[in-house]
Amino acid sequence: MSSSASRASGKAISSTESSAANLAEKERTAMTLKSNCNYMQNRELSWLRFNHRVLEEASCPTIPLLERLNFVNIFTTNLDEFFMVRVGSLTDYMAYAPDYVDNKTGMTAEDQLDAIFQACAPLYQERDRTYAAVMGQLEKNGLTALRMEELSREEQKDVEKYFNASILPVLSPQIIDPRHPFPHLNNKQLTVAATLEQKDHRLLGLIPLPPMIQRLYFLPGEQRRFLLAEDIIRFYAEKVFQIYKVSHAAVICVTRNADLDTDAGFFDEDLDYRQYMSNMLKKRRRLTPVRLEIQGALADESMKFLCQKLKLASRQVFHSQTPLDLSFWSQLPKVLSPTQHQELVQPSFVPGASPAFSGRGSITEQLQNQGDVLLSFPFESMQPFLQLIRESAFDPDVISIKITLYRIARQSKLAEYLISAAENGKEVTVLMELRARFDEQNNIEWANQLEEAGCRVIYGMDGFKVHSKICLITRREQGQVRYITQIGTGNYNEKTAKLYTDYSYLTRDPVIGADAAAFFANMGLGNLEGIYQKLWVAPASFKSNILAGIDEQIRLCQQGLPGSLTFKCNSVTDKDIIQKLREASQAGVHIRMLVRGICCLLPGVPGETENIHIRSLVGQFLEHSRVYCFGEGENCRLYISSGDLMTRNTERRVEIACPILPEHLRRQILSMLCTMFRDDVKARILQPDGTYALPPQGETPLCAQEHFISHLPRFAPSQSLHSGENSPKSHKGLLGLFRRKTK
Repeated sequence: MSSSASRASGKAISSTESSAANLAEKERTAMTLKSNCNYMQNRELSWLRFNHRVLEEASCPTIPLLERLNFVNIFTTNLDEFFMVRVGSLTDYMAYAPDYVDNKTGMTAEDQLDAIFQACAPLYQERDRTYAAVMGQLEKNGLTALRMEELSREEQKDVEKYFNASILPVLSPQIIDPRHPFPHLNNKQLTVAATLEQKDHRLLGLIPLPPMIQRLYFLPGEQRRFLLAEDIIRFYAEKVFQIYKVSHAAVICVTRNADLDTDAGFFDEDLDYRQYMSNMLKKRRRLTPVRLEIQGALADESMKFLCQKLKLASRQVFHSQTPLDLSFWSQLPKVLSPTQHQELVQPSFVPGASPAFSGRGSITEQLQNQGDVLLSFPFESMQPFLQLIRESAFDPDVISIKITLYRIARQSKLAEYLISAAENGKEVTVLMELRARFDEQNNIEWANQLEEAGCRVIYGMDGFKVHSKICLITRREQGQVRYITQIGTGNYNEKTAKLYTDYSYLTRDPVIGADAAAFFANMGLGNLEGIYQKLWVAPASFKSNILAGIDEQIRLCQQGLPGSLTFKCNSVTDKDIIQKLREASQAGVHIRMLVRGICCLLPGVPGETENIHIRSLVGQFLEHSRVYCFGEGENCRLYISSGDLMTRNTERRVEIACPILPEHLRRQILSMLCTMFRDDVKARILQPDGTYALPPQGETPLCAQEHFISHLPRFAPSQSLHSGENSPKSHKGLLGLFRRKTK
């Protein structure tokens, strides 16, 4: 062997040994993670368990039937987004990051996808059972979904006339053969797929459901009986394909990877970011398929052909008896009689007026006179904040309005008031986040309108979404600069403010105002390392302060003093925080958490997380507020925040946490948390194995959200945090409740 050949052989052997060593190291790391993760669970499987909680609400007999149907719809749309984003992301990892493993469980991307597909199959079956049960109950109440085969011959003739006149002319059918290549199937578009026969051969035919046709067809008569458009097309597929015989026909739907990298190319100085985002949205519609859903039956060869063309494995195909798109539910209340509407639909909830404002005089003047105010959505209206912005738009003492916008309504009064302010000569700065997933187009359109009106519109930083919720109004009062600052846990969206539970804090605190002014100055400079006195701002100080707050409670326990933590958030995935909470539990800190959705931290694991109690609450409104409370009694420090305990929030987003300093406002939040921990109707307790269990039910069942609708906790500034009969609702009351529950 020549020396060069020998060297090449040596390199090959070295490369092989290196690869083997890397693989061995990867396997050792995975095994170590798996052996040490008994107090952590995989985020994807945790999310699927949360979504199962949503589906359970559709079986609740106390919920009106059409609201139960909506819960099936919410479960379905949640699952759609999960496949588009999370399954799409894991699919990318398999292709482009083969060494990736979950840092909590040691699972590879392939492991996680296997587990997801296995977990989803029974969820589809449960959805079918739940949907059938709800529709069966609706039929007893005079609202019936039918299939074409269930109609009489005369009824079929009437439907056929409708089909010929209103549906057939707008259909675009296609056969698949060498002259008619397989078309692009749009993400989540319903399509009728048919197995076609002609003489001695078979082929596949496709009929996309046009978006402009009416989804529901109501049969004539007083009975409210309806058909879905896709079922009508399926039934008359042979009329569509004319020269072919249809042996099988089913409704299919392709889900595509929508987890776009919206930061790629963002460093180009000449880039028009709005145009870039518009192009990315077009790309989303053409990305790789990750799931195929089928309602009905297709010939085996047609199924195999579809999977081959879409490059999907059999595990990525899900069969459903339930319609693949349940958005039609929202049209059903419109056809009900008044009596049916009363029985089948949840009464419209109208947020109440905040007792903090009298309804007389300007919001600005009332804030000047009475001090800080906390609004609790949706139980209180967003109107005082909107009125404050409207007043500021016309107030000669207002110099500027600065605000971050992540998701706003399509018809937004807030945006209109900001435009009015700019037109009135105020300096209006809008930090618009265009990368709010699935709201990008709406944000692009509003950014254009705001800029055209004279607002200064800036965008988020490279690699960091601006998810914070902060508004700063700068005023000149008696020759001095004064601030009104609003900081919230939820978006400035008039629609979701009626559906999501959130806090909105209005304060004239000069230090918080100065911090807010520094924040907007730093965002204008692209500075993520700003220094703030009272605000915690991610990625620089949010996570570090949370960890420091947990350490403080650990030290108290080590000194023989009681330590406690009370957190409320939507998700927990940050491994550093999970490990620190475990350390706190082992030190004796009592930890109570309300975590709506994903929770990678498992409570109650012997020797690990025995002092951690976690509940999830799914109800009429989406729990969305984030609260972080350190300590108890007079020494407790309480923050509200836009950020969850997820790595994406703590390290890769711009988030804000703000202290609630007035004692009466802390009492208000702590009282609400106490009520939520006492909920034994909609709450579930997270178990050490990752499943959820019903809490023990008291003599008088308590639903926290219904309780807040009827009487929102409200405390006057003069009340003590431990005064009289209200003391059980203080943080100390929470601690006592926790200890009773965990004995």
